[in-house]
Amino acid sequence: QVQFVESGGGLVQPGGSLRLSCAASGSIFSIYVMGWYRQAPGKQRELVAAIGSGGSLNYADSVKGRFTISRDNAKKMVHLQMNNLKPEDTAVYYCNKVGPTMSDYWGQGTQVTVSS
Repeated sequence: QVQFVESGGGLVQPGGSLRLSCAASGSIFSIYVMGWYRQAPGKQRELVAAIGSGGSLNYADSVKGRFTISRDNAKKMVHLQMNNLKPEDTAVYYCNKVGPTMSDYWGQGTQVTVSS
């Protein structure tokens, strides 16, 4: 069992930056692939960034070059540095495990709104 608490979202202008944080508990954590997901109004939740237990990185094409995912296993935390934000990035952002071990229990998420 694992619990996730996301934070760091907010309202930002196009071109701005935000740093999201995810605190995880209730699991070993370090063995899992972790990811950031987002869900915009009327759209399906999508995986935008993932980081493996050994530090391997994967990004959706829509965010590649702008977002950076990182993890701190000692603190059981995952971060998402978001630069050059665009209105299309507006969504609720969630963290979770990636793949077959993904938890059915999602956190509250953190709202990111990119608007002029």
